[in-house]
Amino acid sequence: MTARTTAAPRIAVLGGGIGGLATAAFLRREGLDSTVYEQAPRLAEVGAGLVVAPNAARQLRRLGVLDAFRDRAVRLDTGWEFRRWQDGTVLSSENLADSCERLYGEQTYTAHRADLLAALQSRVPAGSVRLGHECVGLDTAGEAYTLRFADGSTAGADVVIGADGVHSVVRDTLFGAAPATYSGLCAFRALVPAPSAPEFARRPAQTLWIGPDHHLVHYPVSGGDLVNLVAFAPAGAYTTESWTATATVEEFLAEFAGWDPRLTGLIRAAGTPGRWALLDRDPLTHWSEGGVTLLGDAAHPMFPFFAQGAAQAIEDAAVLAGCLARGLDDPAAALRRYEGLRVPRTTRLQTVSHGRAHVNHLPDGTEQRARDTAYAQEDPLLANGWIYEYDPEAELDRMAAAR
Repeated sequence: MTARTTAAPRIAVLGGGIGGLATAAFLRREGLDSTVYEQAPRLAEVGAGLVVAPNAARQLRRLGVLDAFRDRAVRLDTGWEFRRWQDGTVLSSENLADSCERLYGEQTYTAHRADLLAALQSRVPAGSVRLGHECVGLDTAGEAYTLRFADGSTAGADVVIGADGVHSVVRDTLFGAAPATYSGLCAFRALVPAPSAPEFARRPAQTLWIGPDHHLVHYPVSGGDLVNLVAFAPAGAYTTESWTATATVEEFLAEFAGWDPRLTGLIRAAGTPGRWALLDRDPLTHWSEGGVTLLGDAAHPMFPFFAQGAAQAIEDAAVLAGCLARGLDDPAAALRRYEGLRVPRTTRLQTVSHGRAHVNHLPDGTEQRARDTAYAQEDPLLANGWIYEYDPEAELDRMAAAR
């Protein structure tokens, strides 16, 4: 950690999820203390699996937690294994084992969200996390900010970081409550115990089954003990945007009726699926006002079709901490620099993620056949190099040189 002689601001981080804990961890790496306020009574990441691509793995290494994370993560040998919905024909696949580290210096992993959260939490002092603190308001008048909590308590801060998710209180305070638009899509998620899953789903591979109006992704997590499923389908009238909402296995199966029996057999082995609506939000052009800013889903919620939601929150955390550490004399200016570095990249990812749904969900026909041919000829590891080669420290160095 870097020693500091300038008096540090009081930094409040709202949200104890991946983005909030990553922020606290990177701030601590820079020698800055923070307090994380989390509404839940304990730190536990809901949901199931996620992909940790090289750009995120690079930051876990910087925090010194990658080795511990890998104890429960699964290193992928194969990625972007696209399969045809009807019979499982492999349309394309990428050999990550041979290429990923050579190109980007890190491997790609899949993991349960709770295992990533635990790795980040290991770099945050327990005393700096305040559980059971649901923020219901933020007062921005005066030289310092006041956080108001549901239990009637308050806390003061000089810098407030809203890592409080898609329903962010901080975002609503800064920019007003902007209702999301209806995307017409919903997602299902589920976990299957490995002994109940077929061999093809237990492999260290990220597999995407694509078909008319639907697609489903599966990969192993939790050291291979579980297989994570996440699927996308027309939402109908369903508009609930919550990680705790559930469906039934029968509802999940009904969406994939007529698909390859191996896939429907995998769904049938799942426990109670989660279900949530994918609501659409336009990218924000700026995230900060004075000493208050946004991070992760609070700033740039994106469709999960490039598996970059958690990774972008971790990148945000690294850049924000670096900007603050280099600009303690003027935190508001530091937050503007953070925003300036991050908005173009996250807006681009929001845009490309949005467009992927149409491509994956084409009905059988001329467009679908052209897509399948393009997938067979594409090298997604190279094509998405702009995502995986990104290095926050290089961005910060370029910013410093420009100043």
